[in-house]
Amino acid sequence: MLRNAMFTLVLAAFSAQLVASADTLIMEGITDSAASIEQRPARGMTMTQVSNQWGSPLIESPPVGDPPITSWRYSDFTVYFEYNIVLHSVAARAKPET
Repeated sequence: MLRNAMFTLVLAAFSAQLVASADTLIMEGITDSAASIEQRPARGMTMTQVSNQWGSPLIESPPVGDPPITSWRYSDFTVYFEYNIVLHSVAARAKPET
């Protein structure tokens, strides 16, 4: 009985230590000015809607995987499609200041 209580106490102390030692991820080069969400295609739009509003992409990657994922790269953002529907649009990485 005492052995189970000690094991539980040690396990609880170890678990608390794991929770208290989280890592922090610092992402550099992200700015609010780089193609805000209002300036990028919204989730659920079709390829036709994106093409009509933003024109032809600079680079169009072929479909990959199942379901097929296609990406279109514009100067300020990249759009990812599943079949012909927007999954995500991601702002282009800001160029480092020199």
